[in-house]
Amino acid sequence: MRRYDVDSIRIIALILLIFYHISISFQTWALEISFIKNKDSLELLWLFMMLINIWRIPILFIVSGMGVYFAMERRNWKELLDDRTLRIITPLIFGSIFIFPICPIIFNLYYKKPIFYFPFPGHLWFLINIYFYVLIFLPVFNYLKNNPNNLVSNFLIFITKFPLGIIFILGLPMVIGTILINPKDFPAFAFTTHGFIIGFICFFNGFLLISIKKYFWDSITKIRFQTLFIAITLYIIRLTNLINIESQNEPLISSILIINILTAFEATNWILSILGFSAIYLNKPSKLLTYLSSSVYTVYIVHMPIQFLFSTLIFPLNINTSLKLILLLLATYSMSFLIFEIIKNIKYLRVLFGMKNKTLK
Repeated sequence: MRRYDVDSIRIIALILLIFYHISISFQTWALEISFIKNKDSLELLWLFMMLINIWRIPILFIVSGMGVYFAMERRNWKELLDDRTLRIITPLIFGSIFIFPICPIIFNLYYKKPIFYFPFPGHLWFLINIYFYVLIFLPVFNYLKNNPNNLVSNFLIFITKFPLGIIFILGLPMVIGTILINPKDFPAFAFTTHGFIIGFICFFNGFLLISIKKYFWDSITKIRFQTLFIAITLYIIRLTNLINIESQNEPLISSILIINILTAFEATNWILSILGFSAIYLNKPSKLLTYLSSSVYTVYIVHMPIQFLFSTLIFPLNINTSLKLILLLLATYSMSFLIFEIIKNIKYLRVLFGMKNKTLK
């Protein structure tokens, strides 16, 4: 049975990703990654972005793995693969050819640089990872589905009997994967080996953890406050360490490896805490949830060129920087949802933007 809290987390994660992308344009280094930059920055905004940027992508992979479990409850492996190919690969190819390439064109027009066209997935990069994970894990998932009383599930059920056992299940692989790669920048998940490994771990764990059902949900709801406390504590340490480094003071932690290990463990606790609180407060149906669940994927696909276009219109205005942020947020979200409303009624466009075939009411 589908859980409403899992749908809610997917929606929140994608909505936050759009906010995250818009926030980049108000940072001093935006041009370094080819984002249109506002003249004045809002560096304090990045304190919040730092809080979410270590778990925003991993939690998407977690709920993607959970989604595969739900799908396999009503589909065989071939039907699942056909569905994921249609809803992942089709939007990925279309978006790589017709959606994201608009962004560098707008960027170069704004900065009066030579215009070029180059197919690239851009903000849709994680779809490549998800599809690979489906291909890699489908035989394993099919075996676990057909053999519910398997050794792995029994081990997970045993571990969840311990108060903090669930942290070990997700946290240990996250830490080990981070140690193996030791990335220069932990939140740099896009097109990196580090991002692929973390996604690999989270996707697999998403399927495994939700497969033990009540044992998993009972465990994360019981420790939601503990995991939140650990996450906040580690965030404060990470933030203090970064402030000391930027202020050229003695850092609390100088080793990149130690920082990465703590960050991986922090991300683990944010994810488990969010899942725990969501299980209590968000596992209920609503008309808004139904609408957003159907629209958010398409909204995310189309938002990037819309963000770039409105950046070129809003940033030259002689108004307060915070007001520019608000205007860009409103314009990007509003236009993205408006485009969804148009696309959903055009039969042959729906599949290109990851929508199901049935018409949204």
